[in-house]
Amino acid sequence: MIQPHGGQLIDRVLKGAALDEALKKAASLPSIPLDAEQTSDVENIATGVFSPLEGFLGEKDFRSVLDKMRLANGLAWTIPVILAVDRKTADGLAAGADVALLNPAGEPAAILHLAEKYGFDKAETARKVFGTDDTAHPGVAKIMSLPDVLLGGSIDLIRETPTPFQKYKLTPRETRRLFQDKGWSTVVGFQTRNTPHIGHEYVQKSALTLVDGLFINPVIGKKKKGDYRDDVILSSYEELIKNYYVPERTTMAILMMEMRYAGPREAIFHAIIRKNFGCSHIIIGRDHAGVGSYYAPFAAQEIFADFPDLEITPLFFRSFFYCKKCGAVVSDKICPHGKDHQIQFRGTEIRDMLVRGEYPPAELVRPEVAKIIMDEKNPFND
Repeated sequence: MIQPHGGQLIDRVLKGAALDEALKKAASLPSIPLDAEQTSDVENIATGVFSPLEGFLGEKDFRSVLDKMRLANGLAWTIPVILAVDRKTADGLAAGADVALLNPAGEPAAILHLAEKYGFDKAETARKVFGTDDTAHPGVAKIMSLPDVLLGGSIDLIRETPTPFQKYKLTPRETRRLFQDKGWSTVVGFQTRNTPHIGHEYVQKSALTLVDGLFINPVIGKKKKGDYRDDVILSSYEELIKNYYVPERTTMAILMMEMRYAGPREAIFHAIIRKNFGCSHIIIGRDHAGVGSYYAPFAAQEIFADFPDLEITPLFFRSFFYCKKCGAVVSDKICPHGKDHQIQFRGTEIRDMLVRGEYPPAELVRPEVAKIIMDEKNPFND
C-alpha cells in the first residue's frame, strides 16, 4: 500500500492516562474558541488526514507554502493550514505555553502547544493561494475576514466532535485497514461536493477498471450557498452504490473539511489527503475545486507536472458527455459525432431542472438519485 505523505501517518489523538491528564489540564488553560471548520482541521491534523502536519503551520512553513507550494523541508504542501486570532488574544499568550482549543459546544477539543506567533499579509496570502484578491471569491473572503495574528504549534486531540454522519467517518488508519481487508492494493479516490450524475459514474467506473477499488470521499462541512446539502449528497450516493456499483469494489467515507475553492493548489492538497487515506490514484476532472471562472478549466490537472514526487497517481478526465448516437457517456477521444448529438453534463442546468421540479433525463441523472433530491423541500445550502 502507498506510504502516507512524508512517510509517517501522524497520530496525535491522546488515549489512556495521557488523555485523562490532558482533560484535567485543559480546564485551567487559557482557551481559544474554534468554529466547526477549525475543529475539523484540528481533527484532521490529529488523525493523520493532514500528514505530515502535527499542528498549525509556523511562519517558516507558512512562507514556504505560499511561495513554493512546499513545506520548509521541501515536501509538497499547497494549502496553508492556519489558526488566526486577534491581537488581544495573541498578546495574552506566550510562546511555549499550552492553550485549550474549544469546539463549538465550548468543550476542550485539543491542546495547542504554542510555538510561535506571527503576522501575515492577508491580500498577499489570498493572491498566492487563490490567484486573486477578489473578495467575491469565497476563499479570498474567508482569508480577508481572519484576525491578524497566526499561531503555530503542534496539537493533541482530547475530544472528538461527533457528526450526524458518524457511520461514514473513518480515519486514515481505518480506511487503510479497510482497503487491506478487502484485498485492495490499488485504490482510486474520488473527491466530491455534489450529488452524482451519470458523468460522475462514468469517470468513477472508468477509473475502477484500472485499480482494485473505488473510494468515494464526499467533503462534508461548510460550502458555498447553492451547493447540495451534506445529507442529500450522502443519501444520493448510498442509492447509487446500492443500485449500480459492485459492493466488493466500492466504499464510501466522508472527509470533514471546509472547501477552500483554491483550484489547482487544492487539487494537490486533495491528492495528498487521499494518499494519506491509502489511495494510490485520484480522479481529477475539469475545474477541480474551482469556483466561478477564476481558474482555467484544466489548470488543476496541469499543476501535477510541478509535483513529480507526489507518489499518488492522478487520473485526468477532460471532456465527457452523453452521445445520443453512441447511446452512452463518451469523451471527445472516442466519439466521432458532432455537438448536435451531445448532451452535456452541466451541474447548473441539472440543478435548475430540479429547482423547477423537473426530473432530469435518465441520460443525465439516475432516476433513483433524482428522486432522492426531488423528495427534499430544499436540497441546497442556504
